[in-house]
Amino acid sequence: MKPSIKRWLIENNTLIIFVLMVVLSAIISDSFFTGNNISNLLRQTAPVGLISFGMLLVILTGGIDLSVGSVVAAIGVSFALLSHQVYFPWAVILSVLIGAGIGIISGYLVAWQRVAPFIATLAMMTIVRGTGYLISKGSPVTVGEYSKSILQFGSGDLLGIPYAAILLFMVFGIVYLMLKYNAFGRMLIAIGSNEEAVRLSGISVKKYKFWVYVIIAVFSAIAALLMVSRTGVGTPNIGVGMELDVIAVVVIGGASLSGGKGSVVNTLLGALILAMIGNVMNLLDIASYLQQVIKGVIILMAVIFQRYQKK
Repeated sequence: MKPSIKRWLIENNTLIIFVLMVVLSAIISDSFFTGNNISNLLRQTAPVGLISFGMLLVILTGGIDLSVGSVVAAIGVSFALLSHQVYFPWAVILSVLIGAGIGIISGYLVAWQRVAPFIATLAMMTIVRGTGYLISKGSPVTVGEYSKSILQFGSGDLLGIPYAAILLFMVFGIVYLMLKYNAFGRMLIAIGSNEEAVRLSGISVKKYKFWVYVIIAVFSAIAALLMVSRTGVGTPNIGVGMELDVIAVVVIGGASLSGGKGSVVNTLLGALILAMIGNVMNLLDIASYLQQVIKGVIILMAVIFQRYQKK
């Protein structure tokens, strides 16, 4: 094989896997390419995809955030409770602000208190999940009459494209432009590549690390609203293990867990790949626990491939 072809295959492995998954899914299930299934696939991808964009930013700096699943649960419950007290726009704004507040705490611990990201976000994962159970008293909370319009967003579409998918692609565009053309995005990559060099250049590394945790928390809050918009219920036990799915998406997309390397395009493809695996297995009525095994194998293969790629 020519070196140029080999290099192209290595550099575009996520795209190749995505195309193979589409072809394989179409062969395995006749229902895959139906309009309803594609719409459901995009709706399922949107929450995980949104958080994955935030996780990419965190991982680019060499960090990690294990609290995203708990944030989704707590914000879902918070929105449902607020929906009984205030009108829809205010419930949305307040929910996003609560999410940002959680991100501020995580960012402060990591950036200014120098707590290891794994430990800081693990603690926040437990605290936020417990808070979700406390405020909901351990029970699902139905969306109130003031905010029933969110259900229209969850089930609605524009020209056949679900609103959730449109939001996902809009955020994708913003993150893509930020990483490609904005100094903030390029600085995240620089910090992950060589944090000490960036610090010696007189740049505040703490500031950038702080903001990525705020951003991922806001994206998690928006993802929670998307999930509530589909079910009409805020549940304190939702999002368990979601952080693993999000990390899997970013790793499948070729990002390096040590920081400094990652692509938002590949992250989106990774989210679609993971969603297709679950979608096809649901169409074939395969048990959910087997999906977890497959996800774990995919993560392992992606990490091994990264090691091969470095060599």
